[in-house]
Amino acid sequence: MHDRLANLLGAASLAVTDLVLSGATAAGGVGPTGAAALVVLSNAPDLGVTELGRRVGLTQSAAARMVDGLQAAGLARRRPGGGRAVHVRLTPKGEDAVRAMLDARDAPLAEALAALDEGERETLAGLLATLLARLYDRIGDSELMCRLCDRRCCTAGAVCPVGQAERDAGGG
Repeated sequence: MHDRLANLLGAASLAVTDLVLSGATAAGGVGPTGAAALVVLSNAPDLGVTELGRRVGLTQSAAARMVDGLQAAGLARRRPGGGRAVHVRLTPKGEDAVRAMLDARDAPLAEALAALDEGERETLAGLLATLLARLYDRIGDSELMCRLCDRRCCTAGAVCPVGQAERDAGGG
């Protein structure tokens, strides 16, 4: 037996995902994983290729190929680290792409939320915070969950529910 609420949540989450990814990938000129990698690098410059891959859900070899593509597009560059380590940093073009992607991501979300009045938006914010904290319990990786988040807006005057769930679990 299927629950109507679960079905509605599934349909809404897919529709929002499609809108967000479509806008972000078009604005950045990259695929979904490349878009996530650029946003991650904007929040954590000089990550190693392996760690960057982990944060966007890729193996080390797939992450290396993704970084090759980002570098070829002029969006990121590799820098030698200590020993065999290689760090990845955004280029100015990559930083511009991140700003464009986050703006493009925000537009369909703002449009969707415009259908709600202020009280409904506040209620939804509380429900989403609870849902995200519970999803963290299942996924267990805030970096992966928040790979396309604008972290500055999520933490301005509030506590990120995913970050708080991670701290509560002893991971942060």
